[in-house]
Amino acid sequence: MPDMDTETTHTEPAVDEEASLFSTMDLLLFSVIVGFVVYWFMSRKKPEPIPEFKKLDTPLSKDAQRYGMKGMVADPEEYSMGELSRLSEIKNSLAIFCMATYGEGDPTDNAQDFYDWLQENDDEDLSGLNYTVFGLGNKTYEHYNAMGKYVDKKLEELGATRIFDLGMGDDDGNLEEDFVSWREQFWPAVCEHFGVEASGDESSIRQYELKEHTDINMNKVYTGEIGRLKSFEVQKPPFDSKNPFLAPVTVNRKLNKAGDRHLMHLELDITGSKIRYESGDHVAVFPTNDSALVNKLGQILGVDLDVVISLNNLDEESNKKHPFPCPTTYRTALTHYLDISHPPRTNVLYELAQYASDPKDQENMRKMASSSPEGKALYQSWVLDASRNILAILEDMPSLRPPVDHLCELLPRLQARYYSIASSSKVHPNSIHICAVVVEYKTKTGRTNKGVATNWLKNKLVTDNGHKSTVPMYIRKSQFRLPFKSTNPVIMVGPGTGIAPFMGFIQERGWLKQQGKEVGETVLFFGCRHKNEDYIYQEELEGAEKNGVLTQLNVAFSRDQDHKVYVQHLLTKNKEHVWKLIHTDNAHIYICGDARNMAKDVQTAFYEIAEEVGGMTRTQAVDYVKKLMTKGRYSQDVWS
Repeated sequence: MPDMDTETTHTEPAVDEEASLFSTMDLLLFSVIVGFVVYWFMSRKKPEPIPEFKKLDTPLSKDAQRYGMKGMVADPEEYSMGELSRLSEIKNSLAIFCMATYGEGDPTDNAQDFYDWLQENDDEDLSGLNYTVFGLGNKTYEHYNAMGKYVDKKLEELGATRIFDLGMGDDDGNLEEDFVSWREQFWPAVCEHFGVEASGDESSIRQYELKEHTDINMNKVYTGEIGRLKSFEVQKPPFDSKNPFLAPVTVNRKLNKAGDRHLMHLELDITGSKIRYESGDHVAVFPTNDSALVNKLGQILGVDLDVVISLNNLDEESNKKHPFPCPTTYRTALTHYLDISHPPRTNVLYELAQYASDPKDQENMRKMASSSPEGKALYQSWVLDASRNILAILEDMPSLRPPVDHLCELLPRLQARYYSIASSSKVHPNSIHICAVVVEYKTKTGRTNKGVATNWLKNKLVTDNGHKSTVPMYIRKSQFRLPFKSTNPVIMVGPGTGIAPFMGFIQERGWLKQQGKEVGETVLFFGCRHKNEDYIYQEELEGAEKNGVLTQLNVAFSRDQDHKVYVQHLLTKNKEHVWKLIHTDNAHIYICGDARNMAKDVQTAFYEIAEEVGGMTRTQAVDYVKKLMTKGRYSQDVWS
């Protein structure tokens, strides 16, 4: 599956879920995509000096301090939700839940236990709990903000008191703008409920303090490890998001024959790792930033990137001691741990504004961080539309020269990228295949922006100066699965690199046939631009059709004729056969690729087939397809 880098107006295709779209929201929403913040409100009409407490690196926490509040952040994966009712023991407490959704309305991995707990404890009494929920979603998905809606409704059913309405962020539009608008209405409601008022203190408050290490054993310095120190030198299973496996690259080849794009196929060796996967799962990889960008940042800020530093939490009781693994060097932090490629969020601009020596620059940065129409328009045009990352902003704003340690505190963490696995473990038990398109484009300022992970993967040669190239990775399970009964037909729709999971499906159906199992019809609808340029996996697909694994191979070449031909047109062309497979033969439908256009157009094509061949009205057709989804017979692995 393609990389999930989002380069604003030029979006590098993401994973199949809403959660992937919020990888850079950790600074904006409590450093964790799903978490809850408990604010202890000071029950005083006039705020007194705030005692020392954990300073959360978010707009909400900055606001909280102005209202004389004290708080903590918690990842639900690390706490027992059975203790939630005990928050009522804290006078004037409030829990804020930030919930992201992915897949078919599913919780993110670290919210799974919390979700299970809510489902299993209908008799729980949360009558003393004050709460509000902000959801992170994307309207291009069928189950828009399903987790936010579920948690908001369920907490009320369990007796909790909603302090403010559910907020819903739409990443297909402007999620941050949605959050800012929600936040501006949230605080007056909180103040009214608890009887507090702002202190008016707008000063910047640091969460971490800098410590430079002049004499330190370099064996105690992090060099890019995600979790345990030296974990990349001494690998120990099990491997997961905090302990990735360094998989050697055994194949890295270009898939397309011509054209100006670079589509690639990589194979990662997992021999001896005890890693297991199934067709349809995702592989997560941890990329590193381009060293040229890192060096330029060091130059423009006039900093020695090889200084060993720690950023230590000012709240000694906090369980988050550092914003990234410390001690480490600025170079390592900017290369492995921090996102320097995406346009910075408005809260980052607001915090950095104090370091601009030109008053006009200060004014513009604070304006962009405001909710005024003029400010929103300026941020949209100058930052988002122009795809300016932090380096571009520093280059185009010479008066802005923040301390590198504060910049490192503010930038969000560099996130893992997810790809649909393009292989079957039945055929390749010790190998994981990736199919991706390399992202590179010109911005409105004339700069060349490159997708972080795809360009990093492109340069992962099988041998590099005599050494094996490796990729830190782990497996994330998916619900995108072949039917339990091999006799069920499957209809797969996946243009471009959306074909990735279907390569695994096809391999697995072929393996089943070799085992003597009866296998139902296997139909593929694939699409690309030109037959002679980007018909990827052509030999494999035509071979599968020749040996009967693929019972029908339908390929749309969108630009090989005057009128555009897409996969949905081929579906309509084969409407009688498609309808028979679905309605009579109990076929399972799988869609992989772009959510915004392709997935919607394909779904519409299925509506039309149900109308034209099945004799249904549009309302009946829509209901029919929704029932297929409910039964697990219509699955989507899509990105926006």
